Amino acid sequence: MSTEGRTTNGAGRAPGTPGRFSRWMQRRSNARLVRKVRGGKATFMGMDVLVLHTVGRRSGAPRETPLMWLPDEGDAVLVVASGGGSRNPDWHANLAAHPDDVAIELPGRAPVAAVPHELDGADRERAWQRVATAQPRIARYQSKAERQYPLVRLTPR
Repeated sequence: MSTEGRTTNGAGRAPGTPGRFSRWMQRRSNARLVRKVRGGKATFMGMDVLVLHTVGRRSGAPRETPLMWLPDEGDAVLVVASGGGSRNPDWHANLAAHPDDVAIELPGRAPVAAVPHELDGADRERAWQRVATAQPRIARYQSKAERQYPLVRLTPR
């Protein structure tokens, strides 16, 4: 069975994508995390959290996604992990489709426009070592994943 050129499983969705209940839970959890960040709370499960503002690649609608991040020389580094899923999350595709419409919102602060840059080579390796040291849980997810997690640097404009 195929949907939009992608093979689907028996539940009618592409392999490695969440089901309806998981998506509902994620939306509720994300909304709660966004409220926490706007209220000045900076962490969730021991990880620093920011709100990433993007524009939907197909819809053109504004999107807000709470994400774990690491500070790096005044920039923010994001791990494109998708909770250990086999696909990159939608927010990553939105970044690629609309790189000029990106902003980051740190706890208790207004959103600031940012420039995304996907890391590779030595830059990625250096950033990955910082991620793995700061968040061993992310390194464990990566060790079990079928894909290499991209890392994105967001530089405030």
